[in-house]
Amino acid sequence: MVGILSKRIITDLDILGSKPIIKGTRISVEFILELVRSGMSFSDILQEYPDLTRADLEAAMAFAKHAVSREEIVPFKFAAHPS
Repeated sequence: MVGILSKRIITDLDILGSKPIIKGTRISVEFILELVRSGMSFSDILQEYPDLTRADLEAAMAFAKHAVSREEIVPFKFAAHPS
């Protein structure tokens, strides 16, 4: 998996403050995740962003999975908003 990710997902100090991006674009993994979270399908994303490929989207999802699988999850409570 690391080989596929390194071919598709990069970081560059000069692009988006070194956030992980799709190689050859200024489209971050974070942005792709937000598109999916908002309800867009891969087909929708590919239609809206024709420079991306399905492999790019799959690599972004794999990168995100890999990133969270290596994190330690610490429970927290949401603070109530003052009325």
